[in-house]
Amino acid sequence: HCSKPNPRYGKAAPPCGSQKQSGSRYVIRSQFQEQAFKRILFSGKMLMPEGLCFIIAPSTLYGQDAVSKTYTDTELKSAALEIMKASGTCALITLDEKSIPMVRIMDVFPAEKDFTIWFGTTAHSRKVEQIRNNPVVTLYYEDSDQTGYVVIHGTAVLVDDPKEKQNRWKESWENFYPEEREGYLLIKVIPDSMEILSVSRGITGDEVTWETPTMTFE
Repeated sequence: HCSKPNPRYGKAAPPCGSQKQSGSRYVIRSQFQEQAFKRILFSGKMLMPEGLCFIIAPSTLYGQDAVSKTYTDTELKSAALEIMKASGTCALITLDEKSIPMVRIMDVFPAEKDFTIWFGTTAHSRKVEQIRNNPVVTLYYEDSDQTGYVVIHGTAVLVDDPKEKQNRWKESWENFYPEEREGYLLIKVIPDSMEILSVSRGITGDEVTWETPTMTFE
């Protein structure tokens, strides 16, 4: 059925009536089908394998600037910190044993100066096992006004240091660890690169490829 995701295509099932796949774009047979596909694209959601939904663009229809711009790292970092603070939570994406992206919302600590990110979790969770098998992760923050986002690609490290865990403990977690915090573990994400898009702050992507401004960390 046209509305169901198809694992063949990896990211998403093609829209109804697609004739062939060309790179990351589909050839659409009719104007009606093309309009329907655009509504799906600009809604900010695409169908994923295993029934997952993942946000790939802001939900507003602003598109990209007519002229591509360049931004300094300072501008990108400033905008990113504002978005991350306003978001309050973020999505942590890991890969399972079949390399299928697994997504969950996390209670995240504020970013450190070097954009290192910390989470608390249980050592018995699937994400911990997935990080042990493959530490490459992605974090996704959506701006509170839904006109932008931050994506951080990095390497996750599992931290079981008692002092570090005590310093980062939140009383609101008490009910999740009733047995004297048994299984409590930290995840530290060291950033490699970061993508930022923020229409409200004038930070937009390439007009042709829609590639978002990106910076790397040393």
